[in-house]
Amino acid sequence: MFGTDGIVESLRTVRQTWRDRHGSSIRSEVRGVPAWETVADIVEKLRGALFPMLLGPADLCDEREDLYVGHALQCALQSLRDQVRLEYKYWARDRGLELEDVDQRAVSAVREFAARLPDIRKFLDRDILAAFHGDPAARSVDEVLLCYPGIRAMIHHRMAHEWHRLELPLIARITAELAHAQTGIDIHPGARIGAGFFIDHGTGVVIGETTVIGDGVRIYQGVTLGAKQFPRDASGALKKGLPRHPIVEDDVVIYAGSTVLGRVTVGRGSVIAGNVWLMHDVPPGSHIRQAHTLNGEPQMHAIEESVPMRE
Repeated sequence: MFGTDGIVESLRTVRQTWRDRHGSSIRSEVRGVPAWETVADIVEKLRGALFPMLLGPADLCDEREDLYVGHALQCALQSLRDQVRLEYKYWARDRGLELEDVDQRAVSAVREFAARLPDIRKFLDRDILAAFHGDPAARSVDEVLLCYPGIRAMIHHRMAHEWHRLELPLIARITAELAHAQTGIDIHPGARIGAGFFIDHGTGVVIGETTVIGDGVRIYQGVTLGAKQFPRDASGALKKGLPRHPIVEDDVVIYAGSTVLGRVTVGRGSVIAGNVWLMHDVPPGSHIRQAHTLNGEPQMHAIEESVPMRE
């Protein structure tokens, strides 16, 4: 009725042109990459296994808690193994490599991830406590876990970071983008984030791939920890994986709307006021605020004030 035959043919031509140009014309009969829907289901099962009484099924009782956790883990990890196999095969095909023992490699990767789950839970417990103690509006830790977008983003990130470390960038990035879509918080899986991390409100937060964040750090909505420049190689292609994002040491607070760019270090115990544009190192215990002209108009640079170090 809509005359789609010609469109179908044109779309096939466009697809084939893309595949020929990018060297990816070979396709297996099964899906060749991890599936968003499946990864989302895995993450939800793992969320339930990590926090069964609050993020598990509504009718779960104490007596069945371990039984539920065991079942959720088995389902999630078996599904994860299949997605890991797809990712390993995808990268081998993309790079023209022969991949041996893919099944055993997938099982090993999933076992290593599973062994990290207790530590992930411990990190998240400290994140939740940081949010509870850092927000006077929080009435309970249960409210924080159930309702705070920063905690949802960190649950995803703690898992995504482990998958990134295991050289599973597609699964890691899907997990991160699921949280991004749900919360407005964009954390690259490669970012290294210490314990007790609190993102207050959260909307518009961006944390880049090579960012390093210490313990006890608190940031607010609209904060960007980004790159200042993007070096290129001799052919003009972007150099990937270079350290290009900030290092934020322990107990730093960065208020709403501030932007920190480049491989700069924000020293321990410093406070970055709102709407600051920062591209230089900050000594420990500093207070950085926006500079102003005589007529009160804000300028796109910051001035530094010394404040006592917080113990």
